[in-house]
Amino acid sequence: MTGTPGSPAEASPSAALDRPHDLVGVGIGPFNLSLAALADGVPGGLAAAFYEQRPAFHWHPGLLIEGASLQVPFLADLVTLADPASPWTFLNYLKSRERLFPFYFAEKFHIQRAEYDAYCRWVSGLVPGLHFGHQVDSVRWNPERKLFEVDFTQLDADGEAEALGRSYTRNVVLGVGTEPYVPEPLRPLADAPGVPVLHAADYLTHRDALLAAGHVTVIGSGQSGAEVFLDLLRSRPAGAERLHWLSRTEAFAPMEYSKLGLEHFTPDYTRYFHALPEPVRGELLPRQWQLHKGIDAETVAAIHDELYRRTLHGGWPDAVLTPGVRVRTAGRVATTKVELHLEHLQQGSRSRLTTDAVVLATGYRERPVDRMLAGLDPYLRHDSAGRARIDAQYRLVLDDSVTGSVYVQNAERHTHGVGAPDLGLAAWRSAVILNAVTGKEPYPLPRRTAFTTFGLESREAPVIPAQERKLTPLIQQL
Repeated sequence: MTGTPGSPAEASPSAALDRPHDLVGVGIGPFNLSLAALADGVPGGLAAAFYEQRPAFHWHPGLLIEGASLQVPFLADLVTLADPASPWTFLNYLKSRERLFPFYFAEKFHIQRAEYDAYCRWVSGLVPGLHFGHQVDSVRWNPERKLFEVDFTQLDADGEAEALGRSYTRNVVLGVGTEPYVPEPLRPLADAPGVPVLHAADYLTHRDALLAAGHVTVIGSGQSGAEVFLDLLRSRPAGAERLHWLSRTEAFAPMEYSKLGLEHFTPDYTRYFHALPEPVRGELLPRQWQLHKGIDAETVAAIHDELYRRTLHGGWPDAVLTPGVRVRTAGRVATTKVELHLEHLQQGSRSRLTTDAVVLATGYRERPVDRMLAGLDPYLRHDSAGRARIDAQYRLVLDDSVTGSVYVQNAERHTHGVGAPDLGLAAWRSAVILNAVTGKEPYPLPRRTAFTTFGLESREAPVIPAQERKLTPLIQQL
């Protein structure tokens, strides 16, 4: 079943008022798509609608580099870690494509990014209640009707306004995602037409031009920067690579991927982090950068292997890898080149680098929703840093006069920790939200998810049901 954009119940305020939604989602990225997929399985049904201004689902299309793998196992799909029996699992996607046996024999725990994108597009084409080509303009609380008003613009195939609409709902979930971050010194160049300074989010769109450029500089030492550098390195001639890779971090460091280290991406750690005092959370987050901003060890090894291979016949590749460097300022040289003014943070030295193109693998920032939520501003509660307060169930803390709830997805790192943008927690967070929305427990959640005990508070061991205890002697005899 596929959602029908612009149906009469959505486009007509009076019709929508007759049947208010239980839940309206703003944005359809992986996290709200996870929520929509699990909402589809709530017993008794849930009146839900999700709006996305893009015409179809796409997940980081500019970074679907051939061979690039997802950094979480395939079990971190949209639903499995909350409901492995859901029809929207990655394994069921493979079955629907008659690819289950090939996947079984491939013995791959980490799938390619392009395959994850294809899986999500499969789900987005079948789950009901998804409305692409709908731009949400504002969210307001109507105290008389005790409902949220969600105003949207329906867009045509060219992205132009076609019709206005309004939905009424008891709950809202914001899943608008993040946007590429461009450091201040490089923004004028990135915004200027014809200047070869682009964010890694647009890498594949400009890949041919980058391969043809005389000299390319990659800035940023996370996974995206490493993948872009490796792809350029593999595609440029030996001895004439003409590549620079710069980073502010002190090293091109591998991501923390030990099994106990990964327990920072469990519900147990999320609950622990949320309960910490606000100043402690603020101090802790920057120190945890290697949990989510490092480079996959296989990618680091692949880069080193490729560099080493290019020394086979003597000489070194024309590639410079320098960590601990920041860009102070940047400007144009003539009409086609860029000059970067660099500073080495440890040496305190400065230099200039002239390059033909710059790829900014400088990460993403939470997309601002101030304008969309302007109507809720009088009801919002903020922390000492002016950020939205978010409770343990991912709800914005609002004035008590608001009886509905606004939930957030991937906008709560300051309150819930490094796992906020991690795909491995998507299904669990969606289940938490749906349990709160329904006031029931359509998705029972585990009480314990990590071997590590975070903090000194005691934690009870899980209770084994009596019927299972009775089976233990028999199992031991077998």
